[in-house]
Amino acid sequence: MTTDNYYEYRHIVGFEETNIVGNVYYVNYLRWQGRCREMFLKDRAPDVLDDLRDDLKLFTLKVDCEFFAEITAFHELSIRMRLLELAQTQLEFGFDYVRLDPGGLETLVARGRQRVACMRGPNTRTVPTRVPEALTRALAPYVPGNGARVEAGSTA
Repeated sequence: MTTDNYYEYRHIVGFEETNIVGNVYYVNYLRWQGRCREMFLKDRAPDVLDDLRDDLKLFTLKVDCEFFAEITAFHELSIRMRLLELAQTQLEFGFDYVRLDPGGLETLVARGRQRVACMRGPNTRTVPTRVPEALTRALAPYVPGNGARVEAGSTA
């Protein structure tokens, strides 16, 4: 497990997220990355949501996920988003998918990454833009080594 700071999104797996064999269908891990990122914006950077309604665009350039263990319906997960890199116009996030087992046990079941570019302008003339200041401020507690941990929906 990582000791870096992370934003946590909790999720309970439903039957609709499993395949015919009963384990979670791989595409759901990518959906959960997106959901975790969305909830981060809602909870920690609402000004960025306003900017997205204007002309800011967050383009996902690359996404991946490596699987270590299977999960099935009704497993409780903690999807933990970490900031890996903050550049002028791009960000990279890491995601740890942790199964929360009875008795407080945690099992790392998958690990993913996502690279995002900030863009502005109309769809036919979209160009790279700097990461908005509001997003940079919201990400400050998640710079590797700061020691903070914040859960989705908490007030910390």
